[in-house]
Amino acid sequence: MAELVNKVAIVTGASSGIGYATAKLFAEAGAKVVVTARRRAELDALAAEIEEAGGDAVPVAGDVRDEALAEALVETAVGHFGGLDVAFNNAGSTGEMAPVTELSVAGWREAIETNLTSAFLGAKHQIPAMIARGGGSLIFTSTFVGYTVGFPGMAAYAASKAALMGLVQVIAAELGAKGIRANAILPGGTDTPMNLANAPGAAPETRAFIEGLHALKRIAAPEEIARSVLYLASDASSFTTGTALLVDGGVSINRT
Repeated sequence: MAELVNKVAIVTGASSGIGYATAKLFAEAGAKVVVTARRRAELDALAAEIEEAGGDAVPVAGDVRDEALAEALVETAVGHFGGLDVAFNNAGSTGEMAPVTELSVAGWREAIETNLTSAFLGAKHQIPAMIARGGGSLIFTSTFVGYTVGFPGMAAYAASKAALMGLVQVIAAELGAKGIRANAILPGGTDTPMNLANAPGAAPETRAFIEGLHALKRIAAPEEIARSVLYLASDASSFTTGTALLVDGGVSINRT
């Protein structure tokens, strides 16, 4: 595997789940990675794993809602590794779950800040560094929720994640001539801490219900989603931009 040799990548939300799996896969593919999340201990452990496997990683802990972190990540990529080629703006949160009429304004704003504003802040600072390298690939984590399916109680999450597609399309249109590509993955149910089946107190039958929503009758391993991110990061997707890539196990089309 050598799809990202001589590339430098940023991965947000890297302390667990899809971000963790993607950071490791990027490193295996030859990229030097800057990883971020709020949990420093987990980031340090991830960086150590990558280094032990012969890769290069620098952890930078922080909150993606903070513009100073977006700047620091790019500065770290440029300062440590010489530039920036790939950014996986993956960090996000399910946020407050409630019917629209009961959803708090604070919960709404938190979801928008975490899932949408953070992606904008990341892109704002990543793009100039990519232009300096002659181009690059921006990848965002959206979701099928609010794109092909509406789940009750998930208004803030769905709205914030669906809005990412507008950002993706504008970046793609604005910057394609400068070699910048922008795309989003839309995962289905994935075995991560954010999955509702893994929530504290979740009923045993919850996982079976979630699995049954998918055409494949299972949920994904984070590594499966990471492989689709790698595709969008690499030159294998060199003519792909402005897209919503469903990696959802058929949950969007399943009616059985």
